Amino acid sequence: MRGYVMAAAALNRTQERKANTSNGGFMLLLSLVILAALIWMVLDLIRYENGINGLGTVVLSIVFVLQLCGFYTLQPNEGAAVTLFGNYKGTDRTPGLRWMLPWYTRKKVSLRVRNVTGEKLKVNDKRGNPIEIAAVVVWRVTDTAQALFDVDQYQTFVDIQIETAVREIASHFSYDHSEHDEPTLRGDADQVSTLLREKLQERVSVAGVVVDETKLSHLAYAPEIASAMLRRQQAEAVLSARRFIVQGAVEMVEHALQQLSERDVVQLDDERRATMVSNLLVVLCGDRDAQPVVNAGSLYQ
Repeated sequence: MRGYVMAAAALNRTQERKANTSNGGFMLLLSLVILAALIWMVLDLIRYENGINGLGTVVLSIVFVLQLCGFYTLQPNEGAAVTLFGNYKGTDRTPGLRWMLPWYTRKKVSLRVRNVTGEKLKVNDKRGNPIEIAAVVVWRVTDTAQALFDVDQYQTFVDIQIETAVREIASHFSYDHSEHDEPTLRGDADQVSTLLREKLQERVSVAGVVVDETKLSHLAYAPEIASAMLRRQQAEAVLSARRFIVQGAVEMVEHALQQLSERDVVQLDDERRATMVSNLLVVLCGDRDAQPVVNAGSLYQ
């Protein structure tokens, strides 16, 4: 069903084409010539009261007014979609002073790059945790015909699609913890941004829009679980640190026993060896400084 809808939308797309317009500078010079002729005819009409000059003055005045109505200007990176009684005739992208017949309708469209900072959305990640997420999207119009005639209010359309794409992407990733070493929103921001751009481009292509870049601008747990998640992160950090400390302590004890044995410093039986290992691990893994105890007797007392 989705493929059928996309195919139908593709068949109904309007393709941009170049409009037939004229150089405004040449038409401005022609307008000045017509204005000079009109002034001369008015003065001649006042002087001689010639009826033929009066009719010519009226006609020339109408031509002059119509010609003035045909002027328009375009800024760099700006286009004007031209229609005639609702029929699309093309798009003019040539900057400067332009002219065309006044009964053609012109609607300007900015082709400049635009930045959109999305609102903070409260969604659930892949594990069902409520999070807050927002994105910055850089986009621009490349097909003025599709932007104006294939969607209703293309700017609003893009904003809605940004929100929809962000919600979809957030549901595909966990926030910061994955049991199967999958990408996460916090740890794999570049991969998430790339996938977001691809998904968003699929959605806005019908509007003649190209997405240049997407980045996550805000990512956090929702307030109701933020404190609990902070405690979990702190616990994970403590466990990770403890694991590293224990690993290092075991290596140090092993190295100490090996050095004592190789240098024949002291001979320990299994029981005393276990006691030594226990004492060393307590000293190395403890949170507080160890308190030394002096044994005044022998090693076995």
